[in-house]
Amino acid sequence: MQLIAHRGLTQGPDKNIENHPEQIAKAINQGFDCEIDLRIIGSKLMLGHDDAQYVINKNFLSDHSEKLWIHAKNLQALHWLTNEDDLNFFWHQEDDFVITSKKYIWTYPGKELTNKSIMVMPEWHDPSFENLNVNCFGICSDYVENIKRILD
Repeated sequence: MQLIAHRGLTQGPDKNIENHPEQIAKAINQGFDCEIDLRIIGSKLMLGHDDAQYVINKNFLSDHSEKLWIHAKNLQALHWLTNEDDLNFFWHQEDDFVITSKKYIWTYPGKELTNKSIMVMPEWHDPSFENLNVNCFGICSDYVENIKRILD
C-alpha cells in the first residue's frame, strides 16, 4: 500500500506548512510519497495549492522524483511536465478519475477503486477510517501517519 502525504501533510490539514519544500522533504524522510501542487509563473517553478508560494528548482523535483505525485495547477506547469519523463504528474479539477503520467488512476473521494487506483482523501467520507477500503494501489491523505498505524 503506497501512502501519499497530501501536500506533504502527515498529521492533518495545516495551511502554514502544506506544499512547503521542508515539509515535503520531512514526509519523504518518514517514508511517505507526497502529492504536491506545481505552478509555473514566468520561468519559476512554484509550489502552492491556492497560490504560488514557494520557489523550487528542477533538482528538487528530480531528487525526489520516485516519491512525488505532481498536481499541475496551471497550463504552463502541465506543458512543462510533458517534457519530463521521470516525473509522475496529473491534472484534474473534480473529475471522478484521472490517469497520471505513470498510469495510475487518481480517484476522486468516494469513487470506485481498482488495484491501480489512488484513493484520494478518504477522510472526506470516513473521518475515523473505520471503513478504510484498501483494495487499491495507494491512499492520498492529510492523515497518512494515522492510516499507517491502522494498516500496520
